Amino acid sequence: MTSRKSVGEDEPTMEDDDAFVYVFDRRESDVPEVKIPTGGLFSFVEFKKRVQAALNISPSTKFIIATTDREEIRSDDTWDIIDKGDTLYVLNDLRQELCAPAQERVNYLPHYDTIVKGGMYEYYASEGQNPLPYAFAELIDNSLAATANNVGHRKIEIRLYLDDGNPRNCGIYVIDNGKGMTPRQLNNWAIYRLSKFIRKDQRGKVIVDGSIGEDSIYQPDAPRSLNSDISYFGVGGKQAVFFIGNSTRMITRPRGSQDVHELTISKEEFEMKEKNHEAIYSGFIRNRKPGDISHLPFEDEVLVKLVEEETSRDSFTMVAIQGINSDHITYLKQRLKDWTRQLAHIYHFYIHGPNGNVKPDETSGRIPSPFKNIDIQIQMYSKGQTHPKVIDLRDIDDDMQTLYVRNSASTFEFKAVVEGSMKVEGILRYHPFMYDRETYPSDMNDPRIIADPEDDHGYAISETPARGRRPIFECYWNGRLIPYTLIEDFEWCGSPKKMKTLPIECYNRISGVLWTDDKFQVSTNKLTFIDLEMKLRDKQTTYSRIINGQEKRTSIEKEFTNWIKECHEQLDKQIHFSGFQGKITRPDLPKQRQFPWCVYKQVEWDAKVFKEGQLVRIMRTLPILHGTINRILLFGDYDGDVYATGGDLEITQEPRSLYAEVKTVPLSKLDRLASPQLIKKYIEEEEAKLPDKLVITWPDGFEVTQNEKRPAGKTIGDMKVEILNKKGEKISKLPGTAAVSKKLLVELKVIWHAAGPGDQVIVSHISQHGKNWPYWFRKMENIKNMGNYTLQLQVVLNESGGNTYAGKELPSHKVKFSVTEAEPEKFTIGLLEGPFRVGVPFNIPLDLHDEFNNPTKPTNKLKPTIEGSGLDLQFIGLQFKGNTLVMKDVVAKGTIPSSAGKNFNITVKMPGLLEESQAMKIRLLPGPPAELFVEPEDEITIENGTPVSFKVQLRDVAGNVTSVDGKQSVVCKLTGAQSLPSYSMDCSSGGTGTLTGDPIFLKKIKEGQIITAKIDLQGYRNVKSVERRVKVIPSGRISDIILSYQKEGKTTPVELNQEIQMPAGETLEGFIMKLIDEAGRDVEIDDKLANKIKINWASKPSKDILLKGQLPGVRASTLTQEIKYCHINVVDCNVDFSFLVKAIPGEPNTMKCQCMGMNTVGVGQYLASCINVQVKDKFGNDIEDMEKINAADIEVKGENLIEKDITVTKSKGGLFLINNVKFSDGKLGRRELQVSLKDLKDYVKLEVVVGPTSQLAVIDYDPEQVIMVYNENKLPSPLVVQLFDAFDNPVKEADVKIQITKDPKIKFIPTPGPVKTNKEGKADFGIFTVTALRGTYEIQPKAFRSNGVIAGPKLKIMVQPDPTRPSEMKVEYDSKAPFIAGEKMPDVTVKVYAEDEQLLTTAKSGHISMKLWKSEPGSQDSMPNKTLSFTPDTTKKQTAGIFVFRDKKLPEEAGSHNIMFVYYDGKHQVFSNVIHIAVDPATPTEIFPIQQPGTPTVSNTRNVASRCVLRNLQLQLRDKYGNHVTKGMNGSVQVEILSNDHIPEIPKFVGNNTSLNLTLAGGVCNLQNLTLQESCPGVDGQEYILRCTVICNNIPKTKAVPPYDISFLFYNDAKKQSQMAHLSKERDNLQNAIRTYKSLFETTEQLIGELKISVKETEQEVSNIRMNLSKYKINPNLVTVEGVEKQLQLVTDEKDLILNSNRRICGLQPAPMEPDVLGKIGHLALIEDQAISRVLSWHMSSDMDCVVTLTSSKAKEIYHRTHGKQQVLPLDSIYKKNLTEWKKPLPHVKFKQNWQPPGNPVYARDLLEFTQDMEKCRIVFAMLLGDTLILDDLDTANAYRQEIVKFTHCPTILTRDGDRIRSNGKFGGLMNKALPLEKLRGAVFGSPLPKAYHEKSTIIETLQSLKTAIEKHESAKHELQEQMDTMQTQEMQTKYQECKEAEKQLSELEEKLGMGTPQKSLTSPRSGSKSTTALDDPKKQMQSPAQNSASTSAVNGSTPNSFVTPTRTSKRIAHMTPVSDDGRKRFRRN
Repeated sequence: MTSRKSVGEDEPTMEDDDAFVYVFDRRESDVPEVKIPTGGLFSFVEFKKRVQAALNISPSTKFIIATTDREEIRSDDTWDIIDKGDTLYVLNDLRQELCAPAQERVNYLPHYDTIVKGGMYEYYASEGQNPLPYAFAELIDNSLAATANNVGHRKIEIRLYLDDGNPRNCGIYVIDNGKGMTPRQLNNWAIYRLSKFIRKDQRGKVIVDGSIGEDSIYQPDAPRSLNSDISYFGVGGKQAVFFIGNSTRMITRPRGSQDVHELTISKEEFEMKEKNHEAIYSGFIRNRKPGDISHLPFEDEVLVKLVEEETSRDSFTMVAIQGINSDHITYLKQRLKDWTRQLAHIYHFYIHGPNGNVKPDETSGRIPSPFKNIDIQIQMYSKGQTHPKVIDLRDIDDDMQTLYVRNSASTFEFKAVVEGSMKVEGILRYHPFMYDRETYPSDMNDPRIIADPEDDHGYAISETPARGRRPIFECYWNGRLIPYTLIEDFEWCGSPKKMKTLPIECYNRISGVLWTDDKFQVSTNKLTFIDLEMKLRDKQTTYSRIINGQEKRTSIEKEFTNWIKECHEQLDKQIHFSGFQGKITRPDLPKQRQFPWCVYKQVEWDAKVFKEGQLVRIMRTLPILHGTINRILLFGDYDGDVYATGGDLEITQEPRSLYAEVKTVPLSKLDRLASPQLIKKYIEEEEAKLPDKLVITWPDGFEVTQNEKRPAGKTIGDMKVEILNKKGEKISKLPGTAAVSKKLLVELKVIWHAAGPGDQVIVSHISQHGKNWPYWFRKMENIKNMGNYTLQLQVVLNESGGNTYAGKELPSHKVKFSVTEAEPEKFTIGLLEGPFRVGVPFNIPLDLHDEFNNPTKPTNKLKPTIEGSGLDLQFIGLQFKGNTLVMKDVVAKGTIPSSAGKNFNITVKMPGLLEESQAMKIRLLPGPPAELFVEPEDEITIENGTPVSFKVQLRDVAGNVTSVDGKQSVVCKLTGAQSLPSYSMDCSSGGTGTLTGDPIFLKKIKEGQIITAKIDLQGYRNVKSVERRVKVIPSGRISDIILSYQKEGKTTPVELNQEIQMPAGETLEGFIMKLIDEAGRDVEIDDKLANKIKINWASKPSKDILLKGQLPGVRASTLTQEIKYCHINVVDCNVDFSFLVKAIPGEPNTMKCQCMGMNTVGVGQYLASCINVQVKDKFGNDIEDMEKINAADIEVKGENLIEKDITVTKSKGGLFLINNVKFSDGKLGRRELQVSLKDLKDYVKLEVVVGPTSQLAVIDYDPEQVIMVYNENKLPSPLVVQLFDAFDNPVKEADVKIQITKDPKIKFIPTPGPVKTNKEGKADFGIFTVTALRGTYEIQPKAFRSNGVIAGPKLKIMVQPDPTRPSEMKVEYDSKAPFIAGEKMPDVTVKVYAEDEQLLTTAKSGHISMKLWKSEPGSQDSMPNKTLSFTPDTTKKQTAGIFVFRDKKLPEEAGSHNIMFVYYDGKHQVFSNVIHIAVDPATPTEIFPIQQPGTPTVSNTRNVASRCVLRNLQLQLRDKYGNHVTKGMNGSVQVEILSNDHIPEIPKFVGNNTSLNLTLAGGVCNLQNLTLQESCPGVDGQEYILRCTVICNNIPKTKAVPPYDISFLFYNDAKKQSQMAHLSKERDNLQNAIRTYKSLFETTEQLIGELKISVKETEQEVSNIRMNLSKYKINPNLVTVEGVEKQLQLVTDEKDLILNSNRRICGLQPAPMEPDVLGKIGHLALIEDQAISRVLSWHMSSDMDCVVTLTSSKAKEIYHRTHGKQQVLPLDSIYKKNLTEWKKPLPHVKFKQNWQPPGNPVYARDLLEFTQDMEKCRIVFAMLLGDTLILDDLDTANAYRQEIVKFTHCPTILTRDGDRIRSNGKFGGLMNKALPLEKLRGAVFGSPLPKAYHEKSTIIETLQSLKTAIEKHESAKHELQEQMDTMQTQEMQTKYQECKEAEKQLSELEEKLGMGTPQKSLTSPRSGSKSTTALDDPKKQMQSPAQNSASTSAVNGSTPNSFVTPTRTSKRIAHMTPVSDDGRKRFRRN
């Protein structure tokens, strides 16, 4: 094929250049291709003819045209698939072989996606990070290059205009003040991959690398390669633009130019060019003047504003990006801080200079860096905000390079030379260790950083601390960061392979940076270096250290080692380990960490010493540990004291009585601030958990009380025993993890304390902890022996039975009781006490016994009797004495011959006993004396000083001489004078004798004196005394004593019994004594008489003194209360004298102080009582006479005592009173006062207590802090007001009225009334609900007392908007979209906003609805009762708070409508603004008359009126819903006369035409005066039609409007025409009547049919619901609404009971209800199984309190708000790529498919139930739990692990018993045993609602559905019956009859008209007629009957008849809507 010909080149109409194909004739020859133009061809036939002409093929020749893939072209459809330039074959047969080869042209221009999607992979390969900052970096690179040669300021702005409501308005604009671009440079920028090396200047010359062109950058010797030459490859800008958005507008003004050049590139433009087959990679650069906005759309306000700013810029470039990706918008707003921080990191050294962002104080005195003129600024504009958020990258101080620079303490600079000429600058920084932490900065936001793994204890195993696993070096290219190239280390600076003296950790405390220039290659997206690391590791590369800018040519490795050693020694602050004890091996650790471990005695850490035996506290453990240090361990090979980091503590957990465990914990967890007192207090609290006492109860009675006496055989009742600890808690086992298996038992013993054999245990039992009762002992009935018993209950250990634990006795309880006798049944005569005498009462004891022969007590029922022969026996009564009944005072009388006595028999009887009588024998002796016989019986005379004598004989009551055993003394008492002797005589031997005695001495006797002698038998009152007269005459003896004393020369006589007063302790001297005889004369004292003088105050007085008539001195007593009695006696003279000596107080010697009342004083108050001061002498006697002492001499002192207020006054009795004692401070407790008087001192102790109320405080609220609360929400805690005194001490005063005063603008619910304080001084107002507008308010408590009002602190309450309360709705829709009747409305997006102006995340689709109603003229925008209601679409991916209404059908009626959106969640209701829409008619489907024309009749006579077919008829275009279509409906209506019978004779209009074209304007055509031609042809009596056809260009041909036909009758005779016209009118009237009747009947029948269907449907619905209820065992025979409501109430009560039952709940404080807060981990999941909840809660105990947030910014907010105390976990920081697959199979299923392992293995995550945010919760728990498994017990878990590890790694296994096997296989020990639920302190997963609750909920929903269904069914039946009754009314029957008659009349009338069989059906549309007239079109039946029955009065002047209108029900049917607000079913019209 050497040539080619073209056909039709000389035919310009062929449009040769526009479209063509190439055709090869390969039927039989090898001819060249032919180019055939296809322009102007519209069918395959035309194309085939052109092919025949081009190839000279005759019309009769058969051939096939096919494509190169052998698809035949044979029709218009296949021809349409041929495109311009396609190659075709002409063949004989489709399957023939090509006779010659053919070539086909192809185009392979790159697709525009090369540019549009060029950045997708480049940026999405971003290693888990959001790539958007790197896309911005590409644009900043271009700006840096553009501003490189700026003389002054270099400014780069990134302006972000973000609009959440309309993403189309969002835009990003990058603006710099660089040199700008010429049109050629702008064109070069647009060319993809046109690098700077191959760009052309304006003359087409390539700029060679290194030459200076217009794009060149000249930065000679830039430090750190900061040359700004980073706009390089011609790729990044385009990729970045189309990654961020879908269109860009490049606007630039070169320096010195007057023009602005503008180029627009967009994805939409590319697609349009592709669609139009235009050149894609072409466009236009608009050159314009600055500020010209004529070409911009007016709605783009932002771009217009920026273009207007051009006039103020000399040169610039602006990159305007629009069509921003919605995901980018969210990221840019929510992560503003993160991505700006990344940009600051990328351009760190451009912003801050070569040395980086050093601290401000380090830059003082330095020269400013030349690079600080670069200003990169971010401005974010949000809709509704007047001012943007502005961030200058220079102000960011937390980017990674800033952290590296500022946290380093030393640097090491070096240089590398590669391949001889390529240089790399580098720096290493050292980040020292500071005591307990590394200072190396962390970058937790980088997902590439792999976290350190954890060991089995949950501690991080960090073999590389500080830097972790991060590489050392970050790499910068031409001064900007290449983010994905990180170099681990070099050989000279990496960790040494062999251990050296330097700790290995030091090598992990360095960070580094490398700077290169463009001699090293990077990827086109500038994310990675291509060859940097490889060249740096080349052996030819040399390294050298740089010091002060000078290269030091020494070994780089040596320099580095010296540097890092110096850093370690001088900068690291470590812990001092001392007291080296040796090295040990720790087999409990991983193999590589077992040896060596050095043991030390103590460590010194931060100036504090911790050593062996010291109590310490360990933090960051659960629970917190307390213990005693055993030893200190340090990993490493050391030989002595050392400074190091890390280390472990081996402690014994305290208290040992509970734990006794040895634990090893990291030293870093040591609490260095814990005091010993705090630790000891904790230990004491823990020990309080040990058993303390027993509590015994007697459920069935028969209680044994302490020291109770019980009759033998009495039952001891059942006992319930409980063990309590010191906290009062019931326990059944020992607390603490070390005693899990040590259960407690209770041992019962009953011990009999027998007198003989000793103690005997007669009962012994041991009880375990039971189900019904803690401990239980059955009753006992075997206690019969009398004696003392002890019932002993002792707590013992289960295993050993011991009663001691941890060196202490376990609690016990002892009850001592005694068993006594029962009722008496026997008696014996006890031992009688003889001898028995006449008349002497004696007792007869009767010993009683019970049935067990135990001695028993007598009762009142016993009446004994006694009798004896020869005796008179009597007794006076009975006496109960112990177990003996005593017959009291038995008296026997009888004659006894001699003193030896006589024997008698006696019998005792006791009726009522088993043994009634007992006998005995006694011997009776003479009785006691009863009579005294004395001789002589006359008067006796004696001399004074001589005795007197009598003869005496004793006789008993029977007159027998008697003498009883013992002494019978007869006494004679002499009366009648003083000091008379008494005589006595013993008559025991024989009962007789002589009574005499001492002589009788009478004093001062001068004459004879008669005395009386009275003789008595002593001891026998019943024996009468005998008196005898005795006369005494005087003698010469001493009879009186006279005493006196001399003092100070004065003699003072002493009277008998006189009282003498003397100072206490002093002696009275000078006593003189005289003796007088009976005659009254002085008696001289001789030696003999002196020996007889006796005194009682001196034992042996001096004889010389006595001979002188003197006496020794008398010393007074030391106590004033004592009186000394002094007595003088002359022996044998019966003369004495006595006097008294009384002591009085001496001189002051001591002082005693005492508080007379309460010794308590209130703070700031005076002591209520006074202090008494009493002065005493040296013997302690009170001194009442205080005339010499003044009150001013008494001083009072004390701590903080207000001495000036003290008053001292003198009182009676020598007392001083101290008042007004008051202290100046508020310290409570005991105080001591010192009271002094000269040298005397004493002390008084007082108790300082709380003072009176003087101020108030609100508990749990800080007045300095603002209380944050949402509107209509409760305060965070109850409002409790406490009374305080003036010194901030709480006052416990009751009944003080407290009132809350507040701002009237804030409302509290309930309204705060006055509350009185309780006994603690607190007034609890409870929790208030706050209602107020947004703002800050004040409240203040006030106390009202009798002495005034006390105002409390003012609390500030800040009312914030509630993020859970809806406030407004924003509606978004395409307002330009058309609203077409009956079609789907445009999608409407509704955003529900909360009070905080954020989306309402709690909104649900069921809360919102769209209301639509017809707008009535003159009506307001209020929503009527009946509206159309729509609900939003529900999709899983919808955003919370955003709802979309899609594909909602518009009303079928055109006109103005209103739309309103209503939000109601059961609590809050919000309405949107009313949206007014205009519903336009749909596409016209018919042309219809306003009034029915009837059937006109015409003739061809001369009369014009007879020839007029239509006088005036208006036709309207209507859509399928009957709406008048007007818009654009302009054209014409062709009216043509036709015949249905194809008769050739057709009448013609005036003008001899068969058709007319009438104007159609606005969808209306008026047919006026349509008149036939006079004498026109036509068949007489024939029916013709006028066919009206619409011609309108705006109506698609595929939807042409069917023509409208009007029938008319033609006659040749005018008279006949007149007659027929009359008949025709009657016919029309009858047709209208029949049509009206039919419409009524059909409507009624349709209504009844629909109602029957509704009844059947509702009945079936009721039946189905009842069947569902039977599944839940609910009575299905509920037929009434009342029955259903009753059953519904019962089920609701059961549901509430289940809901309120006790369930396991998480006791943690909930997370704050704020946006972006998911909740605490403990609240996110529920677990049904108790055992699973326990083990999983324990396993995740360190994470339970962690708050999960959706964003890192929210996490940081909570972190700062809680001062770092709250754990937080942001979801956006989780690297989701490596998360475990949630639904993956168990390990054994994958590797051992047929194995059925025991233990029921299951993933732990599969047992979690999530109540909300399931996907987010799954991410959290997938990260925390991973593949953790659950099995039944430890044995099955170990067996399962043994099988799994044969194939793969086995994850951690937990057992339902609470054991844990870690992923490394370790198990056992307390660290791997779950704590009990009560020890987890509420940090447990709650249990879900029971299945019964959900079942009840389902039943309630079903019952509610049944109630609704029954109501619907009853309503439907009622409506059906109502309609059926209407059908049977007489009125309806009459209508049926009238309709039949009308049909009959119509038939007859049509026969008269000669019409024969009607051509049009007059029945309903169900007859199947397809006529388009109003008679049959059901849509026309919607018109009113009046309209339907309208006659052709406007046409022919006839008058319509009136007919019956439809019933009320049929009217209702005609106005039914698809859905109504009341929810009832509605029917649709056909």
